[in-house]
Formats: sequence, C-alpha cells, structure tokens
Amino acid sequence: MKQINLLKAFLLLVFVGLVLGCTSTKDKTAVKNPKKEHKNIITPSKPNILVILCDDLGYSDVGFNGSKDIPTPALDGLAKDGTIFTSAYVTHPFCGPSRAGLMTGVYPHRIGAQFNLPPNSGETIKKGISLKETFISKVLDKEGYNTGLIGKWHLGSNAEFHPNVRGFDDFYGFLGGGHNYFPEQYRAAYKRQSESGRKIIWDYLHPLEHNGKQIKETEYLTDAFSREAVRFITDAGKTKDPFFLYLSYNAPHTPLEAKEEDLKLFSHIKDKKRRTYAAMVYAVDRGVKKIKQSLIDSGQLDNTLIVFFSDNGGKTKAGATNYPLKDGKGSAYEGGYRVPMFFHWPKVVPAGEKFDFPVSALDFYPTFAKLAGAKIPATKKLDGKDIWNNFITKTDSYKDDNIFVLRHRNGFSDVGVRKNEWKAVKAYNQKWKLFNIENDMAESNDVSSKYPEILKDLVKDAAEWSVTHKQPEWWHNVKTGKEWKALEMPKFDKTFKIE
Repeated sequence: MKQINLLKAFLLLVFVGLVLGCTSTKDKTAVKNPKKEHKNIITPSKPNILVILCDDLGYSDVGFNGSKDIPTPALDGLAKDGTIFTSAYVTHPFCGPSRAGLMTGVYPHRIGAQFNLPPNSGETIKKGISLKETFISKVLDKEGYNTGLIGKWHLGSNAEFHPNVRGFDDFYGFLGGGHNYFPEQYRAAYKRQSESGRKIIWDYLHPLEHNGKQIKETEYLTDAFSREAVRFITDAGKTKDPFFLYLSYNAPHTPLEAKEEDLKLFSHIKDKKRRTYAAMVYAVDRGVKKIKQSLIDSGQLDNTLIVFFSDNGGKTKAGATNYPLKDGKGSAYEGGYRVPMFFHWPKVVPAGEKFDFPVSALDFYPTFAKLAGAKIPATKKLDGKDIWNNFITKTDSYKDDNIFVLRHRNGFSDVGVRKNEWKAVKAYNQKWKLFNIENDMAESNDVSSKYPEILKDLVKDAAEWSVTHKQPEWWHNVKTGKEWKALEMPKFDKTFKIE
C-alpha cells in the first residue's frame, strides 16, 4: 500500500510539473517583446563572389542612378533584380588608395598607401602594398575558392607584389594605374620607344600579361576584359569549387578612347569628352550582359553574389557627372568618394529595393569572408564591418559610427567625416563645414553655426582617427614627395583646428 501511495505522489508531482512548464512557456511567449525579434537569416554558404569595379565612374552615369544620356540596360537589369545602395562609400577619392582599402579591409592611410603609386613604380620606387597585409583574395584562396583578377591592379608591379602571389590564381591585365585601350595603337607606340632605346616606357603602353607572361591582345581593352571574365566564369563552372572574380575595368578612366561603333550611338551628345566617356561606359555595360549570360549558361547565376561599384567619383573634367553630389574625383565632398553600387543574388539579395544606410568598401573584406566561411588571420586588423545581417534586415551597421575620407594636397589636407545624418568637411583649405547629409546630399547648406557641438565632436573623431595614420610610403610623383617634406606635412595640428 505504501508503494502505491508513493507512486501516486510521484505521478502527481510529474503532472503538476508539466502543467507549470506549459504555463511558464506560454507566459514567456506572451511577454516577448516583438521589437527584439529579428528575421531568421538563411544565407547559402560559399557563394561565388563577382566584384565588378569601374574606374572613375560618375555617381549619375548609370541608368539605375538616374542617367538620362547613357543607357546601361545590363547593369540596370541587375540593379532592378537586386538592391541599390544609395549611400555607398569607398576609402579614398583616388584609384590606388581606394583599391588598397578594398583588398586589405583597412583605410589606406593606416598602411602608408594614401597616395597613388607613381607611373612605372615597378621600375622606379619598386614598392607596393605592404606584404604584412593579407588580401581578401588570399583569404578566399585558402578557403578553396578559384580566384581571378581581370584588368587593372595598381597595388605594386614588382614580383613580390604581383597578383599571383597575393591570392589570385589567374591574373589577366596590367599592373599599373591605367592603360591605353587600342592594342594596335599602344603596341606600335611601345615598339617605337623600345627600339629607340628608351629605358623606361610609360606603363600605359606596356603589353598586357597573363599570369606573368606577356600576351598579344588584339581587342579593345574593355571588350578583352569582358571576354576574359567570361572565360574565367566558364572554366570555374566546370569545377566543384566556388569562385571569387575581381573584374577590375579601367573604363571609363582616361585616356578617353572608344570604339567607333560605340561613338555612333552617342552622336547626339555634342560635347566630345562626354560622348567618348558615354561610349566607354556603354562598352562596360555590353560586357556585363555577356558576363551575366555566361553565369546563366554555366548554371552559376543563382549562387553568385554580384557586387558592382566604382573605385571613386567621376572625373568631371573627363566627361563624368556626379549629380546631385558636389564635386568629383579627388574631393572630400560626396562626389569624390560616394559611388554607384548594387548587390545582386537571386532569391537571396532582396529584389527591387534600395538600401539607404551608409556602407563602405572596407566592409567587403569581412562580409565576403563571412559568406565564404573563411577564416580571417588572427593578427589581421580590419576597419570595415561584416554588414550582411544588417543588409538583410535593413538596419544600420554604422549607427553612431564614422566613415572617413582624407586626401592630402599641397601643404594641407581635405577631410570628411560622416556619422549618422551629419557630415563635417574641411576642403580647399577653407574652414570646417557641417551638413545634414540625409537632407542635403548636395552639401549646399552649411549648418555649422547652428550645431557647433556636433561639428566639434565630428572634428574630434577625425583627429583621433588621424593618429592611426602612417607617413606615406610613396607619392604619386617626385615633386609631391619633395613638397611633402619641405612643407612638413601632414600638419594635422592645423587640419583639425576649428576656426
């Protein structure tokens, strides 16, 4: 009898426990704060990553950003089926430092790369981005990605800085900061100078190379790079490994050279520079159409993240427009480093949407590594953020954080710092100004007198950031290097003084 009573007591306790457990669960559900709930983020692992970078492309020179005179149907189609970034920034308003930031994930100023490498740097200064910096290409290569670079490099021309030793299995292009577009023209010029005994020939005229070997290119350069991108994608599709392709067009960077058939399409544009520039952008778009088709044909489109943007703002003196942004290439105003950008990835990247929160090209390093499941070296310091979850949930990864830009000039520096809706700018050796960048992206209404404390805080942030900078490892020419030393640059004590 005693055993039966004990059994009854035990069963009663179990029953009460179950009831209390159920009640507790219901109570927790009832009091859960819906504001703290987040969308369950499901992202396929190890996607192909295709970065398409233009050189000096204007903010408003693509259809998806408002261009009226340059049709870009292929880019617009991808942008429409993806997400457009309206506040996308790069790390510098010039080519080389911007690309250094992309590959290293750090501001170029922190590694002494705040100037473009000079022309023919491989034969003169023989320098490049520090070998202590692990490039994102190396991280993805170690994770088993097929890695390719097509086009412009501009991060070091000597053997130790070559793309093939910095994580790229396949490199087809040129090592310097620019190149002429028509092979028959640059080959002839190179031959003349070589036969005349000239020791250093301008690198815009050098033969292209494929994995260290000179090749005889026959096509207009933009078409050649598109062709090679198709080749790489097709070959990658025959393997079981994902790919990372950095398609680094030099278009529409000067020299302004376009195919006659493309120029005819823009005969209605009277300004010659703008007409040629438009034809060069159109050639990029024509190539992107072929690249998309190659992804479809090889069955890889649905597992490919496409990222399109420009390395800096458009050069207005060379036919570009950056409307409604102020200034262009080289400037600390928005037109210098705020660029057109979109993401495309079927069924993963939201289609037909815009992302209005700020992002930086610095963010690609940790974001790509996250998507690839790749391990970032423990010693690697990054300035960017893994923005993927914020992107998918449409939240601000830079809430209360800064995005900086700094460009050195002759004896002074231009600086911009953005935090939330505010941006402080010091440019052209003038006083510091403050703008509400969300309401005034054209930076036309200085509100520094109305909000002096906000300006003070932003300038203080920029000054603290400048402490992390190194002296430049090189300058874009000899004259600038001599002036830097003679003028005792960078003179940050004066730069961050509010008048």
